[in-house]
Amino acid sequence: MISKVIKTSEEMGSAKVAEKLNSIWAKCASSGQALKSGAKTVLYDWGIFIAILGFLLGRAMILSELTPFILPFLAAVFLLRRSQSLIAAASLLAGAVFSFHGQLIFAIAGIGFFLILYKCMKMFMKYPAKSLPYLVFSASIATRLSLVFLTEGGLSQYAMMMATVEAALSFILTMIFIQSIPLVTGKRGGQALRNEEIICLIILLASVMTGTVGWTINEAVLQHSFASYLVLVFAFVGGAAIGSTVGVVTGLILSLASLASLYQMSLLAFAGLLGGLLKEGKRIGVSLGLLVGTLLIGMYGQGGGLGASVSESAIAITLFLLTPKSWLTKVARYIPGTVEHSQEQQQYLRKVRDATAGKVERFSSLFQTLSNSFHTPSKNEEEEHDHEVDVLLSRVTEKTCQTCMLKEKCWVQNFNATYDSMKQMVQESEVHGTVVDPKLQRQWRSHCRKPDQVMAALNAEVNHYRANKELKRQVLESQRLVADQLLGVSRVMGDFAKEIQKEKQPHVIQEEHMVDALRNAGLEVGHIDIYSMESGSIEIEMSVLCSHENGEAEKIIAPMLSDLVKETIVLMREEPGFYSNGYSHISFGSAKPFTVETGIAKVAKGGEWLSGDNYAMIKLNSEKFAVAISDGMGNGEKAHLESSETLKLLQKVLQSGIEETVAIKSVNSILSLRNTEEMFSTLDLAMIDMQDAGAKFLKIGSTPSFIKRKDHVIKIEAGNLPMGILHEFEVDVVSEQLKPGDLLIMCSDGVFDAKRQIENKEQWMKRMIKEIETDDPQEVADVLLEKVIRSEKGIVIEDDMTIVVTQLKHNTPKWSSIPIHPKTTKNKKTAPFYKQATGT
Repeated sequence: MISKVIKTSEEMGSAKVAEKLNSIWAKCASSGQALKSGAKTVLYDWGIFIAILGFLLGRAMILSELTPFILPFLAAVFLLRRSQSLIAAASLLAGAVFSFHGQLIFAIAGIGFFLILYKCMKMFMKYPAKSLPYLVFSASIATRLSLVFLTEGGLSQYAMMMATVEAALSFILTMIFIQSIPLVTGKRGGQALRNEEIICLIILLASVMTGTVGWTINEAVLQHSFASYLVLVFAFVGGAAIGSTVGVVTGLILSLASLASLYQMSLLAFAGLLGGLLKEGKRIGVSLGLLVGTLLIGMYGQGGGLGASVSESAIAITLFLLTPKSWLTKVARYIPGTVEHSQEQQQYLRKVRDATAGKVERFSSLFQTLSNSFHTPSKNEEEEHDHEVDVLLSRVTEKTCQTCMLKEKCWVQNFNATYDSMKQMVQESEVHGTVVDPKLQRQWRSHCRKPDQVMAALNAEVNHYRANKELKRQVLESQRLVADQLLGVSRVMGDFAKEIQKEKQPHVIQEEHMVDALRNAGLEVGHIDIYSMESGSIEIEMSVLCSHENGEAEKIIAPMLSDLVKETIVLMREEPGFYSNGYSHISFGSAKPFTVETGIAKVAKGGEWLSGDNYAMIKLNSEKFAVAISDGMGNGEKAHLESSETLKLLQKVLQSGIEETVAIKSVNSILSLRNTEEMFSTLDLAMIDMQDAGAKFLKIGSTPSFIKRKDHVIKIEAGNLPMGILHEFEVDVVSEQLKPGDLLIMCSDGVFDAKRQIENKEQWMKRMIKEIETDDPQEVADVLLEKVIRSEKGIVIEDDMTIVVTQLKHNTPKWSSIPIHPKTTKNKKTAPFYKQATGT
């Protein structure tokens, strides 16, 4: 092969050699896969594995005279793999032939009696498989008593007791084998085993081992070696608990088969415990556990001496060391609590997550494609307008000039003058609806023989042209709105797909450090999961036993975490008693640079209870905060419902993640399509970024807002019609950079228009805002509303009034950080954690 590769290298070059090697590797891999598939076919599909199990169970015997394994195994195979029941029966009989118990006649008679009972039960029951253990019990006790009666001429009390014990064991083993056969034949699937299933599997394997009675190599008994090997495997994959359990069960079965093996129960249980405790030492550690157990138990001198025990353990260790890693990994996947089982579950969850994310991404791509399909290609507006004017003039001339005797003079000899004059009239008619310029009229009358007829036709065509142009504009606006909405949905779904695929980052060292630090401080912490340690976006979740009433999470744990990560950490969410052990689930995150405080003051028209104004404070995510006021047209219940519905729709659309301008257009589209009456609403929306204090203002038919910055008042204004009037409109967005301490004052038109006799209302509002001395948002709202109401002599509330005041502040946590290691601050033992946490 090497010479062939070298020759190929010289002839074809390195690139072709790589291709050739890849081809050879692919052939080897396919050959290995084919060999594995062929072995599986031979063992499972051809029934060789069933034959091996049947042969060993046919030889198995307990209590020196009982063979309770034959009928249960045949019944289980008969139920689960009917096509291989003949192979099972033949292998059981073959095992009985080559055994020491001499129960061949019992095996033949028992199998025949079982099949007869099954046929009889099938006549009376639709599903006789449900009564399978009872059939096995009946066949076993009837066959045994019949043979004893025929050979001894009677039934003694001892014979009846032993027949009953054997039948009872067969009854139990039938149920055990029915659960165990799918496990050893690979027909169960990849689900984890329950504790009961693990015990049933061990009983089956231990029963099979009793079929190796009499097999020895020098002084070593092979059934002891196989039992030790089984304990090694399960101690390695499952730990001390599984290893000791397997040792006890296996030793019990072997002691029933041979009283000389009674000490094996202690040996196997102790070896399983030691091996499980030493599993961190890999195979050598588990093997050492068996060897130590063998030496300690073998010192008592039972079971053939220390040399025989060591030989048996050596054979088991050799088999264990030669076992392929893939086999042990496959076994570990079925044992709950193992790393392999956890990885299998994570892999399954990852597949589900990736499949879900893939579907979401496909939907995102679909909406992106639909959005692109609604976008019309950009055209040169000037060229398009000239073309439309030419078409318009051609229709006018077709109706007027074609029947005129002087058309050749106008359109051949004086084409430019005629065309320019008519084009000017089209432009004039576009603006005013008709030709109103006297100079242009006189010029045209001096040029044309039928001036009135041409101008009338031109005005009619221009009206049609204007109507079509407006219709096209509305269709284009509708297409743009739909395209923007689809694009917004596409982006939201794309972000959602990325969020689904975002995995928890490994922060094992930091998590262990946090657990140790909090436990050393006296807190009962279950586990800590760190999802992000990026500065400004830290996400930590934990289970902890703490007092919800006293606020331990906010007052103690969050300050401790702040000291650990050298960044202000605050409580995000707390779920008391979330876990079954009483522990609470708590989430922490980075404190944002800014926070807001709001105050609201409102009053309905005439002092009524129900106001047509509504307001909303919407926390969109950890970085944005929205304040909105909606004023329904008019007063009373209808106006209240209209403004309330506007804010509800806006909140739902904004929380979905769609950009604010598209959200407002979507809400307007819904309201304009839904409204059957003249019911409209205004909207005043402010979006504040909690990271950089940037603010966006979107005003739809609303009054100006004001920002009070110390003694200076800034007006925020934008012009848009109320929502629901037009199907399409452009949203003017006004941006403003806020500063800590700023007061954002938003109000409805009832406040702004309260002083109707004042011409400059903006200056009036600014003056009142400046006169307010307090900077508390709630007090500002109350004082301003009172000033507005008292500005009228009669103190009559003529319209609904609502004032929302929002103050931007630096986010100063209520609780300062708590040093967890005050004594170690000087030697900076916490520095490595901080470096790992921040990546510095």
